[in-house]
Amino acid sequence: MKKNMGSVLYEVKESIATVTLNRPERRNSLGGTLREDIADAMNAADADADVRVVILTGAGSAFCAGGDLKEMVERFGGAEGRSLQEKITPPRDKTLLSIYEANKPVIAAINGPALGAGMNLALAADIRIASTDAVFSQSFVKRGLLPDYGGTFLLPRAVGFSKAFELVFTGDTIDAQEALRLQMVSKVVEPRELMAAAWKMATSIASSAPLPIRLAKRAMNKSTEGDLRDALDREAAAQNVCFDTEDGQEGLRAFIEKRPPVFRGK
Repeated sequence: MKKNMGSVLYEVKESIATVTLNRPERRNSLGGTLREDIADAMNAADADADVRVVILTGAGSAFCAGGDLKEMVERFGGAEGRSLQEKITPPRDKTLLSIYEANKPVIAAINGPALGAGMNLALAADIRIASTDAVFSQSFVKRGLLPDYGGTFLLPRAVGFSKAFELVFTGDTIDAQEALRLQMVSKVVEPRELMAAAWKMATSIASSAPLPIRLAKRAMNKSTEGDLRDALDREAAAQNVCFDTEDGQEGLRAFIEKRPPVFRGK
């Protein structure tokens, strides 16, 4: 079964659901209806008793370039008068949680750049396989913002706090081999081999009893102190402060105008 779900392609074959972010013209940035469409596709896979594993990937050259900053500037351009609903942005939380809290194992097949929120979508998956074309960056600081989409919760758990602080504070980009060295991804393969590698792993997982896998996933996700929902709330509150600052607005404008930002805050 293969169908379009808005900005997502959804296919189920041999107990494996493939969810493909499908805004290649925008490098699969999280604009339009993509956030809602990801959540809908993930929820459909979770509700389908025939699906045992989910593969999450991107169409075109990118996995996910993060938030659609052009759309964000248009939507948040005026810091005054925004409603609480607009500031909290529930689709962000629903998107991330639909991946992290899925009852089925989720494999991220990272075909290209995973930047900002796109990196955090990948981190929300249970297993990550990267193409040699993949690069990763917590680029928020370069826009005058801080990580959201669960980054402050997920990244330290993936690479440890010292490296997480470094990646967040610098916004530096790392390649797939460095991500492998940091154990942020399980495997790095050539681009042409990526989906085959993800499919092989998914098939192996799908051949096992689903209930123990579901319970093991739940136990491991709860094995560390803290709660992702709490982290999402903290991020949303802090990010709203950043959006409302001159530096936050400048960072977004500079990205759209393709120039270095000039931050003036203290």
